[in-house]
Amino acid sequence: MNFIKGWYVIYTKSRFEKKIAQKLAEQDFKIYLPVDVVISKWSDRKKKVEKPLFSSYVFVYLETIKDYFKALTVDGVVLFIKFGGRLVRVLDEEINCIKIFLSQYSEVELKGIHDLNIGERKIITSGPFESYPCEILKINNKQKICVKIDSLQQSLIAEIHPYHLI
Repeated sequence: MNFIKGWYVIYTKSRFEKKIAQKLAEQDFKIYLPVDVVISKWSDRKKKVEKPLFSSYVFVYLETIKDYFKALTVDGVVLFIKFGGRLVRVLDEEINCIKIFLSQYSEVELKGIHDLNIGERKIITSGPFESYPCEILKINNKQKICVKIDSLQQSLIAEIHPYHLI
């Protein structure tokens, strides 16, 4: 197996994302767990809660193939995400775009690419995703822009004014 160091995606047991991120960090792995702050409502109260942006995903930076096997031994790790039998490596630029996206937008909505309706394709002209291709979705009579992160097969959705598109 030819191994290239970089960011890879771990698939976790349900609701194990934070535990696994903590365990990997304790083992000196560089990890990234993007979270969004949402308001959870119970019958007697409301509370701000950090929820993982990508359910059951934790990003880990692997230096060597040994790191790959070491990470697999952490309790709660199910597997590394693969497409076509190959490990998915996420580019540094994509990790940085997620970080910038989360710093500029709140109440982020996540959709799998396969869950989206086909819409008009545009290019974003400003902001953290400048020059990225996107799709327009009409949800609740509002235009929302779907910014695809291809290597994850996921999409981030945010409201963007039409004048930021070409």
